Amino acid sequence: MRWLPALALLGALVCTARADEHSHKYTDGEEVVLWFSTVGPYDNLQESYDFLSLPFCVGTKEVHHRHESLGEALLGVQLVNAGVDIKFKEDVLKTEFCTKEMSRADVNDLREAVQNKYFYQMFVDDLPLGAYVGEAEGDNISFFTHRHFNISYRDDRIIHVKITTGDTLALPEKGTADPVFRVPFTYSVTFTETDEPFENRFNKYLDRDFFEHKIHWFSIANSFMMVLFLFGLVALIMIRTLKRDYARYDSEQGLLDLDRDLADEYGWKQVHGDVFRAPSRLSVLSAFIGTGVQLVVLAISIIVSAMAGDMYLERATILTATIFLYAFTSFLSGYVSAATFSSYSGRNWVRTMFLTAAFWPATVAIVANIVNFAAISIQSTRAIPFGSMVAIIAIWLLVVFPLTFIGYVVGKNFTKLPNFPCRVNPIPRPIPDKIWYTQPAAIIGLAGLFPFASIFIELYFVFQSFWTLRIYYVYGFLFLVFVMLVLVTACVAIVSTYLLLNNEDHRWHWISFLSSGSTALYVFGYSIYYFVTKTKMHGFFQTTWYFGYIGLLCVGLFLLLGTVGHWAADKFVSRIYRNVKID
Repeated sequence: MRWLPALALLGALVCTARADEHSHKYTDGEEVVLWFSTVGPYDNLQESYDFLSLPFCVGTKEVHHRHESLGEALLGVQLVNAGVDIKFKEDVLKTEFCTKEMSRADVNDLREAVQNKYFYQMFVDDLPLGAYVGEAEGDNISFFTHRHFNISYRDDRIIHVKITTGDTLALPEKGTADPVFRVPFTYSVTFTETDEPFENRFNKYLDRDFFEHKIHWFSIANSFMMVLFLFGLVALIMIRTLKRDYARYDSEQGLLDLDRDLADEYGWKQVHGDVFRAPSRLSVLSAFIGTGVQLVVLAISIIVSAMAGDMYLERATILTATIFLYAFTSFLSGYVSAATFSSYSGRNWVRTMFLTAAFWPATVAIVANIVNFAAISIQSTRAIPFGSMVAIIAIWLLVVFPLTFIGYVVGKNFTKLPNFPCRVNPIPRPIPDKIWYTQPAAIIGLAGLFPFASIFIELYFVFQSFWTLRIYYVYGFLFLVFVMLVLVTACVAIVSTYLLLNNEDHRWHWISFLSSGSTALYVFGYSIYYFVTKTKMHGFFQTTWYFGYIGLLCVGLFLLLGTVGHWAADKFVSRIYRNVKID
């Protein structure tokens, strides 16, 4: 215990010695660090390479790599200190900070980079900067050797940083350069005082004309009108159709005649003895529902946190928060999966528990490894470091799996025995032939259209943000769209379930899940359209990256919406059969 004061003092000294970009406060003459990040083609922003993979150089002033967070490492963010001498509020005239000896191969690499519009990124005080490697005019190709930084400040804080490039150096024709020649790289810095407050310093990076366009409000109105329409449809089913059926039952002599009446009726009343039968592949459905509930909670938590805390201000903060929130909500997935499995008297609980704990992490791991091999093949920074892989595996082994197991044990032991309104017949009732549009495949295919129609405009904004340099910040819009997506999905699941039961088909468990989750197929179809018409992406890696992670998004959306739909259908079925209880 006597060492605690000394350790506390050492910790304070260490925190004081850290780069001031962490506190965003500087004293006059204090060092301002310029970080070089990645470089890659502007049209293929996900195809990023280490900055020094091109024949650039850094200064000799304490050059080191920055330790990235887990999210930054997974996104391929690699920061290297530029080694230039920048002091707060001290201008720097044009100064050479390094010299690069270029070979013929270096010149050829630079020519190819300029022709492919290579774009490099930098950071100063966590503010992003970017510039092209060079410029091409016909056969004349040149690259920039000078960078000028205009840094705006207020009091002891940096508000804006602007970069301009200059001093173009013409590159010789490919294969005709001298074996080695020396290229000096220079920089200059100007500090300018501003009255803009520190809280607004990211406003210049936010494309308000794009994200706050009236079309965004139109998407909200479109979703809201669809919610009203589907609510009206559900109300029509619940109030008119079912109420009329119940009134007919009440007019009969009594409950003793109910079996005789049901034998003479058609529709949803006929399947009262099979509607609460355990669904096929109960283990898989339970694992899907448990994972889906966890993803619903995760999505709401991330969106609300982003709304409250402006998480877009820090690199990869959302990804890092998502990983740890998923890990610590694993208890919930285990509990819900066990509750679902036990409610239908499932027996093989060990398999269900392992499936719940492993399905989503295994899906993510498969996609990430496929993309990782593609990244390694081109030596991209998008390749996940081995240390990050070990960290993710450790999180699953030490947090996700134990919490899922604990949640499953609690759910299994505290779930009440099934008490369904209707007795389950020992022999399943045959399912009659139906019209084509009441077939399960047709219901599943058509049901996903309505939720997709409520979000497809917002999808465009999300895709534009993720696949371009735009920063997505309108999380209030996203939250409203998400809420209405959940409501539309629930209504569609109820209508689909009623249509299915009314045609004497009792297989509502999987149909409600699949019909709600089929929205993910429409999202994937839209992603193909977006890839072909809205992007300039090309190449094996870019295509693998795009469709790999879009596919992962769609799997998560399938589980999330499928769970919402199954929950709504379960409540609907329990409600309508409550007055048709058979002794």
